[in-house]
Amino acid sequence: EPRERLSVCSKLCYAVGGAPYQITGCALGFFLQIYLLDVAQLDPFSASIILFVGRAWDAVTDPMVGFFISKTTWTRFGRLMPWIIFSTPFAVISYFLIWFVPDISRGQVMWYLVFYCIFQTLVTCFHVPYSALTMFISREQSERDSATAYRMTVEVLGTVLGTAIQGQIVGKVITPCIENPRFVGMTNSSVAMEELNMTHDTGSLTDTRNAYMIAAGVIGGLYVLCALILSVGVREKRESSELQSDEPGSFFQGLKLVMNHGAYIKLIAGFLFTSLAFMLLEGNFALFCTYTLGFRNEFQNILLAIMLSATLTIPLWQWFLTRFGKKTAVYVGISSAVPFLILVAVLDSNLIVTYVVAVAAGISVAAAFLLPWSMLPDVVDDFKLQHPESHGHEAIFFSFYVFFTKFASGVSLGVSTLSLDFAGYQTRGCSQPSKVNVTLKMLVSAVPVGLILLGLLLFKLYPIDEEKRRKNKKALQDLREESNSSSSESDNTELASIV
Repeated sequence: EPRERLSVCSKLCYAVGGAPYQITGCALGFFLQIYLLDVAQLDPFSASIILFVGRAWDAVTDPMVGFFISKTTWTRFGRLMPWIIFSTPFAVISYFLIWFVPDISRGQVMWYLVFYCIFQTLVTCFHVPYSALTMFISREQSERDSATAYRMTVEVLGTVLGTAIQGQIVGKVITPCIENPRFVGMTNSSVAMEELNMTHDTGSLTDTRNAYMIAAGVIGGLYVLCALILSVGVREKRESSELQSDEPGSFFQGLKLVMNHGAYIKLIAGFLFTSLAFMLLEGNFALFCTYTLGFRNEFQNILLAIMLSATLTIPLWQWFLTRFGKKTAVYVGISSAVPFLILVAVLDSNLIVTYVVAVAAGISVAAAFLLPWSMLPDVVDDFKLQHPESHGHEAIFFSFYVFFTKFASGVSLGVSTLSLDFAGYQTRGCSQPSKVNVTLKMLVSAVPVGLILLGLLLFKLYPIDEEKRRKNKKALQDLREESNSSSSESDNTELASIV
C-alpha cells in the first residue's frame, strides 16, 4: 500500500491553526492576573474567584464540546471544521472585552467573569475539534507525528507572539504604582496620601488600559487570520481515522471505554502534574519578576527570552524523540527545568543570571509543549487495537486530557492568588511585603519542582515505549489491510448479485 504523505503546505496550514489558542492563552496566562490586580484594581480575593471559576468553567466545556462534536454529522466542510469556523468571530469579540475596563462602580467582577467564561467556551469550540483533527489529516503515524512537530513549533511561536505583542505594547507604558503601601488603612492622612497618588497617576493608568486594548485588537486580528488559513488549507479526511464504519458510537459508552483504557489514564496522570507545574509558573511569573526580582520594566523581555528559546528547540526535541524514544524525551526534557527553577529562587536578583536561566528554562518548556500532543495519538492507536469495533472517540481522548489539565490549573491559580491575599499583597504597590515575596518564590520554584518530580514518577507507569509503539503500528496497518480486503470482497459480492 503506497504511503500517504502530507505536503509541507498542508502541514503548515494545519500548524497555523494551533496559534490562536496559544497566543490568547499565553497573553491571559502571563498577564491576566497582574492586569486584574494592578490595572482593573480588583482585590486579590475577587481576582482569585475570576481565575478559578474561569479556568474551571473552561475545563468543563472541553468534555461538553467533545460530546457535541461526537454527535455532529459530516458536512461538505467536514465534521470538525464547522466548529472552528463559526466560533472564531464571537471568540474574538469576547476576548477583546476581557481587556476592557468598564466604567461602572459595581459589577466589575461579574463583567470579567462572564466574558472570561464566554471566551473560554468559544475558544474550546475551536481548540477541541482542532486537536482531534490530528487523527483526520492522515492515517500514517509518522505523518501525524511530523504534522504535530510543525504544529508544536507554530504553537510555541504563538506563545512568543502572545508574549511579544502583549508584553511589548503594554511594556511601552509604565503602569503607575503607589509608594509606601504600608500606609494603607493606618490613618486618615495616610489614606488621603494614597488617594492623592492615585489621582496623580490616573492619566498613566488610562494609557496602560488603552495599551491592553490595543494588544487585544492585534491578537484578535491574528486569531481570525490563522483560522482562515486553517479552514482554507486543510482538508479533513473522513477515512483517515476510522477503520471500518464512519458511524460514531455512543458518547457515554465511548467515555467509559476511554476512561478504562490504562495507557490513557497513566499518560494523563503523568502530564497532569508536569503541565500544572508550568501553568503555575506561567500564572505567577510576571508578579515574581516585578516584585521579587525587582524587574518591573524587564519582565516582558524575560518572558520573550523563554518563549524564543522554546521555539528554537522544538526541532531538537522532535529529533530527540525520534532518535531515543518519547518516554526518554519526557524524562530528559521536563526534568531539565528543575535546576533552573531552583537557581532563580536561590540566587540574589541579577538581570544577567535571570536571562540565562530564562533561556535554559525555555528548552524544557519546548519539551512540555511537544510531548503530550505527540504521545496522545499513540494512545488512540493502542485503544483502536483493543477496541476495533468502537469508532469516533478521538474527541473524547483530546478533550478530557485538556479537561483535567485546565481544571487543575484553575485550582492552582485560584489557590496561588488567595495565597498572595493571605500574605498581604498590596494592589498597585511599588513593592510588596516580605511574606508576598516568599510566597511568590514558593509559587514559581518549590511547588513547580515538586509537581514535576511527582509527574515524572507517575510517568514510569506509562506502558507504551518505542517497541510497543512499533508493534501497534504494524498491527494497526494489518487491521486496515484486512478491513480494506473485506470491504473489497463485499463490493464484489454486491456487484455480482446486481449482475
